[in-house]
Amino acid sequence: MARGTVLIADDDTAIRTVLNQALARAGYAPRATGNATTLWRWVSQGEGDVVLTDVVMPDENAFDLIPRIKKIRPDLPIIVMSAQNTLMTALTAAEKGAYEYLPKPFDLNEVVAVVGRALTQPGRRLQRPAQEMESEELPLIGRSPAMQEIYRVLARLTQTDLTVMINGESGTGKELVARVLHDYGRRRQGPFVPINMAAIPRELVESELFGHEKGAFTGAQTRTQGRFEQAEGGTLFLDEIGDMPLDAQTRLLRVLQEGEYTTVGGRTPIKTNVRIIAATHRDLKSQIAQGLFREDLYYRLNVVPIRIPPLRERLEDVGDLVRHFLRQAAREGLGQKSIEAAAIDRLKAHPWPGNIRELENFVRRLAALYTQDTLTSQIIEQELAEALPEKASDIGNSDSKDLSEQVERYLAGYFSGFGKELPPPGLYDRIIRQVELPLLTAALAATRGNQIRAAELLGLNRNTLRSRIRALDIRVFRTPQA
Repeated sequence: MARGTVLIADDDTAIRTVLNQALARAGYAPRATGNATTLWRWVSQGEGDVVLTDVVMPDENAFDLIPRIKKIRPDLPIIVMSAQNTLMTALTAAEKGAYEYLPKPFDLNEVVAVVGRALTQPGRRLQRPAQEMESEELPLIGRSPAMQEIYRVLARLTQTDLTVMINGESGTGKELVARVLHDYGRRRQGPFVPINMAAIPRELVESELFGHEKGAFTGAQTRTQGRFEQAEGGTLFLDEIGDMPLDAQTRLLRVLQEGEYTTVGGRTPIKTNVRIIAATHRDLKSQIAQGLFREDLYYRLNVVPIRIPPLRERLEDVGDLVRHFLRQAAREGLGQKSIEAAAIDRLKAHPWPGNIRELENFVRRLAALYTQDTLTSQIIEQELAEALPEKASDIGNSDSKDLSEQVERYLAGYFSGFGKELPPPGLYDRIIRQVELPLLTAALAATRGNQIRAAELLGLNRNTLRSRIRALDIRVFRTPQA
């Protein structure tokens, strides 16, 4: 006895064949067609327990067909497949009422698993952004598998008020993800208010968040709104939440628990209706262990975690990103430019420590400095060699034996690589880590892994050294004296 009938619609014969075979092996009864007309006839005759359909078919787009199916069979789960693989594809699938969105190429085991869930949990479906989709300009760019998973998560979250924690390195686009959740969610008519914890003096954080009353502190000459009040009815984006002082963390936790706050210097509680989206590039679990971040606040914020991959994990998106930034530059009057395939390949070989922000600044510089209509691999090679910073490991190749001079040269090159822009926040920690890691490794190697002797050599407390070894994930090996 078949576990259920799956109606498959895809104009690619090979895809129909592999889906037929995989679903039949899993115990389902598949029926396949290469057009929307046949699929509509089957559905209208009451056939099928779940639909698995491509978006683009010869006679009709599935996004036009799905609303008609939903009108006559609202409980029939529809799984959408697409090779377009953009954020808007996922959001449109949600808006039309699809149960799930699967980007091509897909994993057959995942397809079978999704079909199984659709039959056993038919009430679950992608949430609907409930707004008209524009396809010309996408808020997020990329078709890599890493981005596909993010698109699917975002499509599910657009109609919820769940608190989201976005984690990713500086320059990966954390605020863009937060804006998508707001702009395509049910709070889109309300304000989107971002605040960067790392950019505010610690003593002013509570005032910035909650506002203050006149006379609350020296210089408070008038009552001032805080970001919570400004974001009422909308979304408050707490960027770099890992830099929030502990006192402010305590007050934020109280807001999340009780749904109200008081201004600095105020006594009357103020009710709040704000969705919280937080973001950080830090390892918050490590900060919890060090006593720098409240564990209870972490679990309040980390309801739905989203990890944004660094550019080096999604290099297949470099071409799409570069062409997007070139189109932006053209609209700003910097000239219409294209880029050859070999140049894209050269860009994919670069590590991009500053991630997408660094790539964007690099492309804008190319658009401004070069008059050629086509950017070649030679141009890219020249700019990467001259403008972008040398690797930290290359610092020691200088003729100078003065470490400070070598670091100074490295930093000068690093800053110049961003043109008129500034590097991503967190520069101090990144540079210190680059110096600290080889220093501790060299000391441990010189003492043959003896941490007591290494601590004496470095002039550090033994517990401090052990703490840094754990934080930097240094593997220590004890070797006997020669």
